Parts: sequence; structure tokens; C-alpha cells
Amino acid sequence: MKLKWMLLGLLAVAMGAHAQDASEQDEQARREAAQAIVAGFQWRDGAVAVEDAKARFDLNENFRYLGAADAQKVLEDLWGNPPDDSVLGMIVPKGRGVLDSSGWAVVVTYSDEGYVSDEDAAKIDYAEMLQALKDEDTEINEARREAGYPALNLVGWAEPPHYDAASKKLYWAKELRSEGSESNTVNYDIRVLGRRGYLSLNAVARMNELPEVKTGMQQLLPMVEFDAGSRYADYDKDTDKVAAYGLAALIGGGIAAKAGLFAKLGVLLLGLKKLLIPLALVLGALAKPLFGWLRRKKNDSMSA
Repeated sequence: MKLKWMLLGLLAVAMGAHAQDASEQDEQARREAAQAIVAGFQWRDGAVAVEDAKARFDLNENFRYLGAADAQKVLEDLWGNPPDDSVLGMIVPKGRGVLDSSGWAVVVTYSDEGYVSDEDAAKIDYAEMLQALKDEDTEINEARREAGYPALNLVGWAEPPHYDAASKKLYWAKELRSEGSESNTVNYDIRVLGRRGYLSLNAVARMNELPEVKTGMQQLLPMVEFDAGSRYADYDKDTDKVAAYGLAALIGGGIAAKAGLFAKLGVLLLGLKKLLIPLALVLGALAKPLFGWLRRKKNDSMSA
């Protein structure tokens, strides 16, 4: 009897070892397949035209660019996201590969919903906006759980909103906590206003990577511009479409979440990092509290 149990024990150990070997082989095969995809990328440096947005990047030696097709391969084949043909490109810091565990990248999209007025820039109370968004966490998280996603809470501004009226560029960052995650997430956003819409640069990373991401995004700010004829100053009030929202909506989420990739994803997995990125259910669900907040502000101003 003892011999029987000893044999069964040895068999179990052997089966476990075989399963582990198979798992390691599968993992190695996945890594090799991912590396083969990356090896076929067409990287671009320096001056990069984004024709669909009528804009351009003048990248310095710290960054390189992937066009739409390769950027979509990163998002879909390497990071496991749904297909999305609205992605125009991706900016990747040199020395940080798309498969690196501590890597990060900037997804480029464009909204052509019209000229976004910046008349409300000086009137936005960002502290009040932040509180309004945080107050809605419970309702938003109910929707997230029903959709099969973990609860997500807005912790605060990782970088308070800033708007440069001269360059027509807006940037901010949010710190978010995902249920079950060991570390918080930072969403760092840049919006460049143009004649017919705005260009979006969206970077996502863990909070401990914020200093590097912040430095990189600040370096990128002066490297992106719209082409002549498509700049904010080229707006023609007699012929051009005007967006149905202002700067506050861009910062809070709201209608701006309809643009491209971020309207369709509930989470974004950064490859081997398995880092959850809160997008559609964060931004889309923020539309209700944001516009409620905007309506209250409008009513208060009218009654004053």
C-alpha cells in the first residue's frame, strides 16, 4: 500500500512538473511571437506628419513614432485590446520598449467634432469639478461591476489641469485606484486645440512612473502643432463647425470620451504588465456628473 501511494505521489509530481514545463514553453512562445511583431515595426523619428489630423510632430532624440497600423498592432496584438481604427499613431520613449514591464507609450487620436471654444477657461473651478467627479464614484462603479470590470475610484489630480491660452494646449493627469490592483494608475492627457477639433495624446502608467511620464509629456508639449490652415487661429466663424462643449468637458471626460479608442475600451492591458487602464467606463460614465456640474454652474451664473 505504501508503495502504491509513493508511486501515485511520484506521478503527481511528474505531472506537475510536466504542466509547469508546458506553461513555461507557452509563455516563451508568446514572448517570441510578440518579439517577432515588434521586429517588423516601422519606426519613425524627427518630423512626423499625422495627415488625418492635419498635424505634425517634431520629435527630438528622446522619442520615436509608430504609424497607425503598427500602433494598432501594439494595442490589439500585444496589449489585447479590441480593434480600433481611430488610432492614428503612438509615441514611444526611446529606451522603453512596448514590451517592457516598466514601459509606457502615448496613444494619438483626433476628434473632428468642431472648434472647441476656450471662453470658459478662466471660469473653471477644478477643485469643484474634481469633487463632483469623485462624488459619483459609487454610481459609476455599479455600472463597472455590472459590465464585469473592477471598481475604480478617482483619487485626485496627479497633475492639476493647465491651459496655455497662447499655444492652445491643455494638459492634466488623474490618479485612479482600481479594485484589487496593487498600485494606483495615472492617466496623463494632453489636448491640442485646432480649427476643426483637437488632437489627443494619452499616456497611462503606474503612479510610481509619474515623474518619468510627466517629464516626457512636458517634453512632448512643444513638439506637436497643427498644420497651417488647421490651427486654432485659422477658425472661420462663418463656415466652421463649433463643438457642443468647452474645455471643462475635455478635462472631465464627457463628450470628449467619444473620440477614438477611449470610447470603446473598458480596460486597456499594457502587454506583459497587465496594467488596467480605466477608459470608456471612466470617461464615458463621467459624462453624467460632469454635465450635471456644468448645468449647475450655468444656472448659478444666470441666477446671480
